[in-house]
Amino acid sequence: MDKNIVIMEEILKYFPNLSTLQISQFEDLYDLYCEWNSKINVISRKDIENLYPHHVLHSLAIAKVIQFKVGTKILDIGTGGGFPGIPLTIMFPDCQFHLVDSIGKKITVVNEICKSLGLKNITTEVTRAELIKTKFHFIVSRAVTSLPIFLSWCDNKISKDNFNELKNGVLYLKGGDFYKELEVVKKWEFKIINIETFFVDNFFLGKGIVHFY
Repeated sequence: MDKNIVIMEEILKYFPNLSTLQISQFEDLYDLYCEWNSKINVISRKDIENLYPHHVLHSLAIAKVIQFKVGTKILDIGTGGGFPGIPLTIMFPDCQFHLVDSIGKKITVVNEICKSLGLKNITTEVTRAELIKTKFHFIVSRAVTSLPIFLSWCDNKISKDNFNELKNGVLYLKGGDFYKELEVVKKWEFKIINIETFFVDNFFLGKGIVHFY
C-alpha cells in the first residue's frame, strides 16, 4: 500500500470527522508539495517523503489542543512552506488565517498551493513579524527562532476578545530541550502540552506545544 495512503489513514484515525472536501484537500497536499518543492525548496528534499507525519500531522497537533471557534483569527509567523498554517486552514474553514514569512519565494509556494486547494479563509504577506500591527486571537508557529526573540515579535498582537476554550495567546510547536529557553521567559504565563500524549509515533517524542498567554 502506498505510504501516503497509510499516513492519510493515520490522520483519519486521529481526526475521524473530516469532511469529504477536507480529506480531498489533505490528500492533494503530497503531489502539490512534491511539484512545488522541485521548483522552490521549502521542505528538505530528504524529508518530502515524510510530508504527512513530519509536517502535516505535526501541524495538526494544535487541533488536538484547541478547536478554534468560528470567527477566530490566527496569525502564522514564519510559515515557510505553509506550516502549520495550511493544514490548520483546511481543518478550520470557518476561521481566518494570515500566513507571513520574510522570504517571498516561500509565500509564492504557499499562495499557489492554497489556490490549487481552493482555500478561501487564508491571506498571506511577505513581511517581517515585528512589522505587523494587526491583532489576532492566536499566533501559531513552528520553532522559527529562540523563544525570547519569537515572543518579542508577538508583543501587542494578541486580541483581548477571548471566546475560545483556551485563553488568547501563542501556540508554539517546539522540540528538543526548550526548557532552558522557558526559564528566561518572564512576561508570559505558559503551559506545555506534550504531543506524544495524543500522537503515537516516535517522531513526536520530546516534541510539545507551548501555550503562552
